[in-house]
Amino acid sequence: MDQGPLGRRLLADFGRLSPQLRQAARFVVEHPDDVALLTMREQARRAGVQPATMTRLAQRLGFAGYDAVRGLYAEAVRAGEIGFAGRAGRQIAQQRERGASGLADAYLAAAIDDLAALRAPTVLAGLGDAADLLAAAPRIYCLGLRASFPPAWAAAYLLGLIDDRAILLDDGGALLADRARAAAAGDAALAFGFAPYTRATVDAARDLAARGVAVVAVTDGPASPLARLARVAIRVGGGESPSFFRSFAAAFAVAEVLAALVAGKRGDAAQAALAETERRLAASRVHWVEKE
Repeated sequence: MDQGPLGRRLLADFGRLSPQLRQAARFVVEHPDDVALLTMREQARRAGVQPATMTRLAQRLGFAGYDAVRGLYAEAVRAGEIGFAGRAGRQIAQQRERGASGLADAYLAAAIDDLAALRAPTVLAGLGDAADLLAAAPRIYCLGLRASFPPAWAAAYLLGLIDDRAILLDDGGALLADRARAAAAGDAALAFGFAPYTRATVDAARDLAARGVAVVAVTDGPASPLARLARVAIRVGGGESPSFFRSFAAAFAVAEVLAALVAGKRGDAAQAALAETERRLAASRVHWVEKE
C-alpha cells in the first residue's frame, strides 16, 4: 500500500477533482507517512494549498473532516501497512496461510491483470501516440533509476537494435546530467517511474521537458510527477501485488511494444538496421553456438 489506504480511491477520482483538490490529493498519494504524522496545516503548506482544501478533500471522500483521514493513515502506519516493510509483513502472513504455491499463483495473477489492463482502448491509443513521438525523434533518451532501471535499459537495448538514436540515461559515475546535455526540442524521452518515485528521475525528466523534449511517461497514474511532465502518459500496474514489491511485467511489456511499434514505423530502414546488427553479432561471435 505504497500510496496509503485512500490512494487507489484518490487516483480513480483524480481526473474529476478541481485543480486545488488535485494538488491536495497528490500530496496525500505521494506522502502517506506525512499524512499520518504531520498536522493538517503543515500538510497544506507542503501541498501548496489552503488548510480548508484539505478539509474539502476529506469531505469529498466521505469523512467529516481531515482529522479522520489522518487517523486512518496513522492506523495504517501502526499496522505496518505502508511501505516495503509493512507489505513484507503482510506477504509473510499470506504465504504462511496459502503456502508458497498459493502466494506465487496470487502474484502471477496480479501481474497478468496488469498486463491485461494494457489492452484497454485508451492505453492502446496512448501506446500508438507514444510510438509516433519516439519514431519521429532524432534522439530517444531512456530514463529509469533504481527499480525502474531494468525496463528503461530494456527499452534502450531494443531501440538500439534499430539504430543509434536510443541513449540510456543512468547515474553511473554521477553522470546522468552529462549524458543528457545534448537533449533539445524535437528529441523524446521515455521515462519509467513508480511510487515511491526516485527524485533523480523526476528531476531529469523535468529538465528534459523544460528543454522542449517530448516526455513519454510509463508510470502508475495521473498523480505521478512524471505524468504531469509528459506529452503522453501510459498507466501501468495500478493493481495490488501480494508481494512486498510491485510487479514490473507490464512495464517491460510497454518497453517491448513501443520498440516493436517504432521498428514498424521506421519500416525498411529498421529492417536493414536489424540485418546489420545480426551480421555484426555473428562476426563478433557474441552468441554461443553448439560445436563451435
